[in-house]
Amino acid sequence: AAPTPTPPLRPLPSARAAPYGSMAAPAGSALVQYVVLRGDLARPPLSWPLGAVVAQGCHAALAAVHAYRERPDTGAYLEQGGAMRTVVLEAPDENSLLDLAEILREKGVEHRVWKEDPEGIPTCLALRPYPKDRVQQHLRKFKLLK
Repeated sequence: AAPTPTPPLRPLPSARAAPYGSMAAPAGSALVQYVVLRGDLARPPLSWPLGAVVAQGCHAALAAVHAYRERPDTGAYLEQGGAMRTVVLEAPDENSLLDLAEILREKGVEHRVWKEDPEGIPTCLALRPYPKDRVQQHLRKFKLLK
């Protein structure tokens, strides 16, 4: 049997077509999604493969975007297409990741912690897209992932 053809991709709606249009971050505010991965996962003794670590970040980023898909900044971020900005930071270990999650919760910063199942190991967290100047101060102690 012949394979079923894949339907063509539809273009993303324009900002004017979005119901939140002018409610998103002001034009001068750069929207960014921060993803914070545990660096210890890739180092001994855990030594996870690079692909497995990257997958954790992807899962967390998608979970945050999905959970907060109705937020104006999330829609505006996604509408940027190839201009979306994501910053990937490193938490040294599980405790520092969970401490950050608690600080973000206390400050009302919307995010998702991703846990590897079935073990339930917290591996990553991702903020929903925010104006950089609104959340950067909570992430200053974390370095770019290398």
